[in-house]
Amino acid sequence: MTDLPYSHVVAVGDLPPHGLALELVPDAAACAALARHAGVLAVEGLRARLHFAPEGGAGVHLTGELVATVRQACGVTLEPFDTPVREAIDVHFVPQGTAPREVDEESEQDPPDEVVDGRIDAGALVGEFLALGVDPYPRKPGAVFEPPAEDVAAQSPFAALARLKGEE
Repeated sequence: MTDLPYSHVVAVGDLPPHGLALELVPDAAACAALARHAGVLAVEGLRARLHFAPEGGAGVHLTGELVATVRQACGVTLEPFDTPVREAIDVHFVPQGTAPREVDEESEQDPPDEVVDGRIDAGALVGEFLALGVDPYPRKPGAVFEPPAEDVAAQSPFAALARLKGEE
């Protein structure tokens, strides 16, 4: 698990019967690693409020919210700008080896994740939801894409031949 940008492991066996509330606030080094993972220039003010609730025999229902500010490069102007990220977290975990092998296409729910070695890495989950919340086509507010003016004559194959012959 050393390749993860952020890790915070919770042992499922240590969860109290009423559940566990947890707030994760990564330090500056972890935010820099998460920024690289999410493909953004910077991550600031990341805060994840999570609640782990025992479910069934050895399952867990993890709910919460991730809030952060990410700095991205505008896809139009290439200027950096800040944008908020807010992602709801709702994941079911089942004991290792008990997750359904086939995904039900008609169900609107995501298949459950597996508890691995009796633990859930809440930090890795935060990294996943941060990456999901980042706009893959960021546009700075007010940025407008203006395509270059088209010169129809210059695009004509005959115009290209005329240029080659020197007949312009």
